[in-house]
Amino acid sequence: MPAIRVPTAADALFGAAAIFRGGIRVIELTMTVPGAIGVIKELRRTHPEMVIGAGTVLTIETAEACLDAGAEFITSPGLDLDIVEFAVRRNVVVIPGVLTPTEVMLSRKAGADFVKVFPCASVGGPSYIHALKAPFPDVRMIASGGVNQQTAGDFIRAGAIALGIREELIPAEAIEGRDLDWIRELTHRFQAIVKRARNAMPKH
Repeated sequence: MPAIRVPTAADALFGAAAIFRGGIRVIELTMTVPGAIGVIKELRRTHPEMVIGAGTVLTIETAEACLDAGAEFITSPGLDLDIVEFAVRRNVVVIPGVLTPTEVMLSRKAGADFVKVFPCASVGGPSYIHALKAPFPDVRMIASGGVNQQTAGDFIRAGAIALGIREELIPAEAIEGRDLDWIRELTHRFQAIVKRARNAMPKH
């Protein structure tokens, strides 16, 4: 799940289009992008097949504006139960940020579809996901924060259902230089790493 956090709306549109052309159909557009609501609307118009989510959503008002613009899921860096409950009422996928077992429990109780374990690498990386999955085998966890090509497969094998990746997938230099091939290459690499890790896991 690529997180697009860039300085301008034009950068965001380029980054999203580049990722999409690389074969990744889901993006998270953070609300820190200037004119983020307009970017969601424009991507919805130009890429109707893309699954566009709103990231860094900190208030219900922002969540509402994102949904009105066409966002299909809401995610936050931390746990705000009001936002989770709002999304559940609207029947929209919601992915709160969590770090502790308590936050995982509260998220599940509130009806969150997934949880984003953030910042994951700072608290033990794949081993932390593995530890959280033991008491919560049914919770769908997305590892986010510090995921790179060296650790991506380990996060999947540890139990993460998906990966939240920003700079490692969308380098600032590639955005600034409008380097479509660089971003496409990175999307292919990460997709291959995830596929290999999933294929190597025991089938239940």
